[in-house]
Amino acid sequence: MFADRAKIWIRSGKGGDGHCSFRRELYVPNGGPDGGDGGKGGDLIFEVDEGLNTLVDYRHKRKYAAGDGEEGGKRKCHGKNGKDLVLRVPEGTVIKESKTGKVIADMSGDNRRQVVLKGGRGGLGNQHFATSTMQVPKYAQPGQPAMELEVNLELKVIADVGLIGFPNVGKSTFLSRVTNAQPKIANYHFTTLNPNLGVVDLEGNKGFVIADIPGLIEGASQGVGLGHEFLRHIERTKMMIHIVDAAGTEGRDPVDDVYKINAELNAYNPDIAKRPQVIAANKIDLIYEGDEENSLERLKKEFEPQGIKVFPISGVSGQGLKELLYYVSEQIQTMDVAPIRFEQEFFPEDELIYEELPFTVEKEKDMYVVEGPKIEKMLGYTNLDSEKGFAFFQKFLKETGILQQLEEKGIQEGDTVKMYGLQFDYYK
Repeated sequence: MFADRAKIWIRSGKGGDGHCSFRRELYVPNGGPDGGDGGKGGDLIFEVDEGLNTLVDYRHKRKYAAGDGEEGGKRKCHGKNGKDLVLRVPEGTVIKESKTGKVIADMSGDNRRQVVLKGGRGGLGNQHFATSTMQVPKYAQPGQPAMELEVNLELKVIADVGLIGFPNVGKSTFLSRVTNAQPKIANYHFTTLNPNLGVVDLEGNKGFVIADIPGLIEGASQGVGLGHEFLRHIERTKMMIHIVDAAGTEGRDPVDDVYKINAELNAYNPDIAKRPQVIAANKIDLIYEGDEENSLERLKKEFEPQGIKVFPISGVSGQGLKELLYYVSEQIQTMDVAPIRFEQEFFPEDELIYEELPFTVEKEKDMYVVEGPKIEKMLGYTNLDSEKGFAFFQKFLKETGILQQLEEKGIQEGDTVKMYGLQFDYYK
């Protein structure tokens, strides 16, 4: 079965933690800090693979994670970086955030490779936090956390023209006549279960790519039949050829069919329904004299005043195909040639990432000691005597997680907290 959708869980690598250690050598009993930095976490990357045409590989394995960075070591040793993970997908794959449905990446056109989740930065070792007032820093920076997401992969085929119409109106026969595609053809409904792509080559004119969109029936936009499965594949098309059975071989009214299919397109995506169409009135070789007024002429009278040109064709004999294809080619050339792409709406780095503040909370005798480089810097420019400055200080303690750590250490109201030269009593 053609696999054009998948839901997977992806994760970048966590940054390795910085190391906290001190130089210890013979005759140097009190050496300075020498903790090394942690390694960077691996990136989670999507890449277009020309040899793939389905997402079947992602139906069997659902979880993918890049490598974590290694922790830093003694003697300023840097931790090893985590290994990147590259996920290969067919061209036309759109990656969406699972909960919101927002587009993260569209793997088409020039976008052949994209870093979707960046690995976390490695934490700094304690060697970086020595200052003139704090020569023995007892903390190192933790590595930046990994980013993780559940994403939906949707394959939307790359085609200039979409073939639409009810089942059994001759779309597959038409495609096999005008392109190099070899779709399965038989006289029963839903013969086509996969979107078929074909390239139309025209002498003296620019060719184009056609996609046969299978399974469209009334109610397709609500999930009835197979049409709901494949409607996404016409989202990139610039124009549509609407094939109808002009002979009414199954007792269907071709005029009514056009309105019903267009209603399904409008219900699925109004922008698609507004794109240019041309009607291919198929099976004219089966129209008997005297019946023409009831089918082909009715189509022309109904739709050509609306700007939708009607071409009588026969997929079997080839009658009218040349005129239709040259008309479509000329129409496409007058349109905006830029391929239809889906712009990024969800930015994982903005939505998921956060920076952990390096600090330590230790209980020493009857007080709690909090240390960290940013804390020292913040105290240097904050006026705690003013109401505004003290409010800022309280917010800083809460948002950085210092208050939470104090509570986890068992602090009680009235206990003393020490931050460098500042001491204060803790009250909720």
